[in-house]
Amino acid sequence: MAKLPDRAPVLRVVPLPADVNQHGDIFGGWIMSHVDIAGGIPAARRARGRVATVAVNSFQFKEPVLVGDVVSIYADIVRTGRTSITVNVEVYATRNPREEVNVKVTEATLTYVAVGEDRRPRALPDAAA
Repeated sequence: MAKLPDRAPVLRVVPLPADVNQHGDIFGGWIMSHVDIAGGIPAARRARGRVATVAVNSFQFKEPVLVGDVVSIYADIVRTGRTSITVNVEVYATRNPREEVNVKVTEATLTYVAVGEDRRPRALPDAAA
C-alpha cells in the first residue's frame, strides 16, 4: 500500500464504466490524457500562459486503475530551460472505501514549451520571487 504525498493533488478524477477497455480496466489513454492535463497545470502557471506538450519523456504504468477508484494526480516541476518546463507526474488510486487502500498506479515525466499567441515557442518569464 502506498502513502499519498503530503500535499494537495493537482487533479482528482473518478473513472466511469465508459472509460474501460475490453478487459474491464481503465484505458491507458484515459490515464495518459489526465496526466497530460495535470502536468500542464503547473507548467502553465510557471509559464504564465499557454504551454504545449512537446515530449513524453517517460511513462510507466505500475498497476491498473479500476472503475470507481478515486484517482489523485500530483505534478511537480523538476527542470526549466529557456522555453521548456519538465514536470514529474505521479498518479495514485484510492480504492475500497470501507478500508481505503492507496496504490501508486503511474509515474511519468513530460516536457512542455511556453508558447505565445502565435503558438511559437517563447521565453519563460523570470521565476516569481
